[in-house]
Amino acid sequence: MLSKKRYLPLIILVLFAVSLFGCTQTTPTPTTPENKDIILATTTSTQDSGLLDVLIPDFEKKTGYKVKTVAVGTGAALTMGEKGEADVLLVHAPADEKKLVDSGVGINYQLVMHNDFIIVGPENDPAGIKGTKSAAEALKKISEKGSIFVSRGDNSGTHKAELAIWKAAGITPAKGSASYQETGAGMGQTLTVASQKEGYTLTDRATYLAQQKNIKLNIMVEGEKSLLNIYHVMQVNPEKFPKVNAAGAKAFVEYMIAADTQKLISQFGVDKYGQALFFADAGKNEADLGK
Repeated sequence: MLSKKRYLPLIILVLFAVSLFGCTQTTPTPTTPENKDIILATTTSTQDSGLLDVLIPDFEKKTGYKVKTVAVGTGAALTMGEKGEADVLLVHAPADEKKLVDSGVGINYQLVMHNDFIIVGPENDPAGIKGTKSAAEALKKISEKGSIFVSRGDNSGTHKAELAIWKAAGITPAKGSASYQETGAGMGQTLTVASQKEGYTLTDRATYLAQQKNIKLNIMVEGEKSLLNIYHVMQVNPEKFPKVNAAGAKAFVEYMIAADTQKLISQFGVDKYGQALFFADAGKNEADLGK
């Protein structure tokens, strides 16, 4: 009988061969991303409305990424993208967004959702604009009556929309006057100032509903197609800014347009306000919104 010592080299050889041919295990997929930190530049309305308080934790739980949210006006958010200071943008000024996309800085540009802008003001409505059919006509009345209008004045998407309405009305508001006051702040704070001064302002509906219990302002003008407030998401191009977290930004864009997320967006606010604060739009044609 052969001794165990004579079999030992053969056993070692067999084990080595097995390890080489077919019995190795696949390396498990990491449970956390290699670079898990993402910088999201977005408008204050997504934060002031409370929407990000729902979406960000859900995204982080599902993907392992950690999001640093910088909530500023859309103009400032787009500037961050232009400088490569953010990985992904969630904004609502389509004309300016498209300039960024056309320049090659913004990629993977996707329609996410919309709500609308409304003009709100004090209950006594000193300018008599309640029920006015067009926003431009309403601002013209406010100007003619010398009533207070409080503007964000921060180059945000809302501020850009407001300026477009003044232009349609054929009026250049007098900055620094008693009747036209700029806060240089986000939507929530601007609503508070307008309420305190018993003035009018333009706001997105979501932030207004979220802040309604804290202010004394009523909806005066709404429903015009030009008042649609459309949000897109996009990555910052890693070919132009190699330091951006391309994988994380791509994951965030994909999350925002995913069916489960779109459902969350479409249901957000219903339980608290009796109506959705945003309409989910991924996969839709932007031209068909508001019909």
